[in-house]
Amino acid sequence: MNVKVLCVGKIKEKFYRDAIDEYSKRLSKYCSLKVVEVADEKTSENASDNEIDIVKDKEGERILKNITDKDFVIALAILGKQMDSVAFSKYIEDLGIQGRSDLVFVIGGSLGLSDKVLSRSDYQISFSKMTFPHQLMRVILLEQIYRGMRIMKNEPYHK
Repeated sequence: MNVKVLCVGKIKEKFYRDAIDEYSKRLSKYCSLKVVEVADEKTSENASDNEIDIVKDKEGERILKNITDKDFVIALAILGKQMDSVAFSKYIEDLGIQGRSDLVFVIGGSLGLSDKVLSRSDYQISFSKMTFPHQLMRVILLEQIYRGMRIMKNEPYHK
């Protein structure tokens, strides 16, 4: 299985990079993983709704340039479906059985994802109704993909 994590912005904090590196290393046993970062847009504190849409659209165009027609796109979105780790693992496993071996998980910037990216997505998931920094979300996503792979292989995992 080929997994791409497509995200807006670079990770500056060493502790996040270390965690991402650790889960990337662990995942190498189960899948081919690629993390692709696209540039984020500067946004003023008091941005209007129109300015926010412009920022999300610019970031969205950068995201869409990194998605191919054969990719199965899973967007992380607050209004997406919530599931537990076992259901997430089963969902990924079922995609593989259906021949969907190129998965792209998309994490937006601090303002979220553009409507065009959400429209292109084949599925939307939410890890919580809470808001997380997109840098931390990258770590959480990689941990859950890793956990899902271990569940698929009937390997022990922390419940």
